[in-house]
Amino acid sequence: MKKRHEQKFVVLAISVLLTLNIPFILIFDSSDAVLGVPVLYLYIFSIWFITILITYRILNKYYE
Repeated sequence: MKKRHEQKFVVLAISVLLTLNIPFILIFDSSDAVLGVPVLYLYIFSIWFITILITYRILNKYYE
């Protein structure tokens, strides 16, 4: 794997750890709901889904 791709994964991992840290999670901890889904669950699963998409794009460029 190229060094550039490894650096992207490190930056991605650090950014995910920061966005899923307790202070950010407490911002979205409320009893509100969007389309019946609690905001906290929506935040956590959207960050998770975005991380999967970014990882897929990085790996897809690596294997080309």
